[in-house]
Amino acid sequence: MIPDGFVDSLSVFHFIRPWWLLFLLPVGMLWWLVRGAAGRSASIPSSIAPHLARALQVGSQSKQSIRPVDSAVLVLSLLVLAAAGPTWSRIPNPLVSDTAPLVVALKVTKSMMQVDIAPSRLERSKQKVLDLLTERSGAKTALVAYAGTAHQVVPLTEDPAILKPFLEGLDPSIMPKNGTSLQAALKLAQDILSSQDVPGAILFMADEIADADTAVLSQHAQGANSPVLFWFASRDQESKSKLSALSGYQVVEMTPDSKDVVQVSRNINAVYEAALANDERQKWRDQGRFLAFPAVLIMLFWFRRGWTMQWAVVLLSAGVFLQSSEVRADGWKDWFFTPDQQGRMAFEDKQYEKAADLFQDPMWKAFSLYRLGKYEDAAELYSWQESTDAAMGEGMSLLRSRAYRPAIAAFEKAVARDPNNKAAQHNLELARYILEYVETTREQSDTGESGIGADDVAFDNEAGRGTQTQQPTGEALPETAEQWMRTVDTRTGDFLKTRFALEAARGAQ
Repeated sequence: MIPDGFVDSLSVFHFIRPWWLLFLLPVGMLWWLVRGAAGRSASIPSSIAPHLARALQVGSQSKQSIRPVDSAVLVLSLLVLAAAGPTWSRIPNPLVSDTAPLVVALKVTKSMMQVDIAPSRLERSKQKVLDLLTERSGAKTALVAYAGTAHQVVPLTEDPAILKPFLEGLDPSIMPKNGTSLQAALKLAQDILSSQDVPGAILFMADEIADADTAVLSQHAQGANSPVLFWFASRDQESKSKLSALSGYQVVEMTPDSKDVVQVSRNINAVYEAALANDERQKWRDQGRFLAFPAVLIMLFWFRRGWTMQWAVVLLSAGVFLQSSEVRADGWKDWFFTPDQQGRMAFEDKQYEKAADLFQDPMWKAFSLYRLGKYEDAAELYSWQESTDAAMGEGMSLLRSRAYRPAIAAFEKAVARDPNNKAAQHNLELARYILEYVETTREQSDTGESGIGADDVAFDNEAGRGTQTQQPTGEALPETAEQWMRTVDTRTGDFLKTRFALEAARGAQ
């Protein structure tokens, strides 16, 4: 079976420094000259009898199939190819997740309440979304709900805790209009992804599509739009066949285990890698190191009898002798890789703590701390650097540590440094939205809807947001954003129903 993305990788394969390939000509000439000379036997004077000449010859008359020059030329050829910089993928921005941003478009209609997939199509779809969030940890995900109208439930976020309560509140009864408007959901999802600096994908979780939607999907596939995948939430084979017949769309059927989750995640990442290859803003990843390892293995043939190169043994012995006696067990890596290169290898293996210790580059060290979950340390390290990306990293770290106001200040700093940075503007709006939501929820609690306690923190008026006042007796209010989200879990459906109705009314005007 051909691995996912292999064909796409092969189509963009090239050399970063192709002029190095010119050195293959002298290498080939060397092989032709030395190999030809070695193959010619020494001439025998005619004055010596043939039977005596054979006795005087040393070595076998048969030609050796492999000679020292063959391995030497092969090693040189591999090193030349490695120096040319073969590549088939790009290096992602360290401040951008290595997985694609995703918009999940969930169909919320009465047909999704059928129980051919237990406990129902809709509930199983919700469970699968949560499993996908776990599989794609750290990736941005937005949620769109659609029936007769389409609505953004949650903007792109890396925090599943923000998305989960809203996902659980989705039900056909909260949708303002019956029907299935896939076209509206597709347009809304495309608008969400258009604000991102990195390529993303759209994932529809539906049980069927209308005949009128096939033309919409065909037109979408022909344009320069975000790729669309379908996660089929039904046992209806006729609907599945209709989906599978669409050209340019991948369809994954729901399974009782996690195979479908893994397959969807792979498809999304394959889409990201294919789109990233066309992003001229990112540098190509030099893959020459993969050719260096076989070159080292072939060099071991030089230690065969008659092939040994004494000067190589001397150099190797000198290198071992000069190494400090206190070198660690893995100190051999220091001979070949810089600390930043070792840090990158640890980072790609998801050993973020080790990567943070190895990196000397402050941006990568801060990003490793961010991935490790040490958001305060990452924010502090980002704050010492004077670049837009550093301000973005500081803001994201503060946002994940629930420090919303400092995060807003960091994103404002990023926008001031680069007013054209769409990602900074988007994150600034998102941080303000989260802060507005948290403070609005607390204000609603302060009015008595959830009870007010003795030492509760309240916001007494619109102008006094962010200032704390003491309230009389009662139960203590939650202190973190996550606790605040839990207090409104039971009211999420009502909140979404009201918001969707207002959006539908504005759209009808």
